[in-house]
Amino acid sequence: MSQNLEKQQKIKVELVDNFLIVWNPKEGAYLYKTAYYGKPLGISKPKIPEFDVPLILDLMEGVYLAETKQIEVIENKKPVSLKVLQKKAMQLYEEFEDKYAIYHDLRTNGLIVTPGIKFGCDFAVYKYGPGVEHAPYMVSVKPQDSTLSATEIVKAGRLATTVRKRFIIAIPSQQIESKEREKPKYLIFKWFKA
Repeated sequence: MSQNLEKQQKIKVELVDNFLIVWNPKEGAYLYKTAYYGKPLGISKPKIPEFDVPLILDLMEGVYLAETKQIEVIENKKPVSLKVLQKKAMQLYEEFEDKYAIYHDLRTNGLIVTPGIKFGCDFAVYKYGPGVEHAPYMVSVKPQDSTLSATEIVKAGRLATTVRKRFIIAIPSQQIESKEREKPKYLIFKWFKA
């Protein structure tokens, strides 16, 4: 990786429908290599962080990368503001604000976060990254005022045990008016045989 790319302030990303595309393969590979952002186009499980195809980011990743000033989003050759990107994400994701609060907290704490749809949860979370390890955690986001039945907990626990993961319920904090985010709470379930 050239030093010029690492010193570059923001990577240009194009908003296309509900996805963000990093057309420059070197910049895409850089984002992927730094913290496993996105998916290289047509490569389901890249073994090497260098690839010669565009990188596809989802809107959750895009909002985080834009908020942390790592990317600049454009659409029809015009800049897209963070607010516009957030609004688009709110239309796409159910309970986006709650899910994003958890995504933001996990990423800020150095964890790798990917969509967890194939595990029936919101996020699959890694310490080291996909391809390096299997995701040790599956995270479901539940607002503070939601309920969870014993049956739902048992179902999630059985699934987590089957796929050898720890099941975590993430509870975002109540939104406060200041710019400081309160820390979310995490409930980690550990299953053991009786």
